[in-house]
Amino acid sequence: MYDVVALGELLIDFTPKGVSEAGNSILHAIPGGAPGNFLAALTACGKKTAFIGKVGKDTFGTQIKKTLSDAGMDVSSVIEDASVFTTLAFVTLDEHGDRNFSFARKPGADMMLTPEELDTEKLTHTRVFHFGTISMTDDPARSATRSAIEIARKSGAWISFDPNYRPPLWKQEADAVEQMRWGVQHADVVKISEEELEMLYDGSLEDGAKWLLSDCGVKLVFLTCGKKGCYYCNRNVYDFSPSFIELPTIDTNGAGDIFGGTAMSKVLDSGKNPEDLTAAELAEICEFANAMAGLSTTKNGAIPSIPKPEEAYALMQQKN
Repeated sequence: MYDVVALGELLIDFTPKGVSEAGNSILHAIPGGAPGNFLAALTACGKKTAFIGKVGKDTFGTQIKKTLSDAGMDVSSVIEDASVFTTLAFVTLDEHGDRNFSFARKPGADMMLTPEELDTEKLTHTRVFHFGTISMTDDPARSATRSAIEIARKSGAWISFDPNYRPPLWKQEADAVEQMRWGVQHADVVKISEEELEMLYDGSLEDGAKWLLSDCGVKLVFLTCGKKGCYYCNRNVYDFSPSFIELPTIDTNGAGDIFGGTAMSKVLDSGKNPEDLTAAELAEICEFANAMAGLSTTKNGAIPSIPKPEEAYALMQQKN
């Protein structure tokens, strides 16, 4: 039995790594993709994870599979397809470490996963199934994602969703909103940014979070607000957990995914259903997830920046 199985994009993040003598940017090729970052945080917290997806049968695809495997994930259901190239993302960072993306994905291998290629054995033997909307930009991956959710749900798994909106990957914003709405209506646990929630709900953040519970059927919401921190909401509580703003941020890439994976690890540790967690339990979960995510921003990349849990606990102890 797996703790979490995820499906979605796998790609190479070309991240700035200084400037050459000629004044050109030096790019560091770092394997990533939001669901992979999410699972890497879970494995760092001791959870058993597996990935379902597709990469190209090329150097980058091989690099991605090795990186995920070295991080502790089961990658036996990551397909290598010789007919399409591994997706590439080019990351630029501003003076605050905040990032923007450009993509080489026309198509990318991650888009070409079909429902017939799903590993149903993994989907029927997991406590949680996690997905995002990047696998829902186009078919056949959109159909594969929806099929995977149906299989996992019927087998009793919780469904976890992170919209992970990337504007360059959508023909128009309305298409993204449609898929994000579908996602929140089929999820038990949602990790969503304030910008994404504002795309779905016209009102305050508190009302929007509670709308996810009351109208969409979500049981637990983590509403991230960048460097400020995170709101958390279930039927018992709506509250805020501040971030560790004193940390020297250099790269925020993957921080939200690391927050989500870390928070999910603690939800699983609780032994409770998401809707039953108390205010005190959720406060502790979010403080730990904020510490893990915050520490990750002090290093470059996503998966390589994931700290050890004891580093996060030390930071929490120092703060308290």
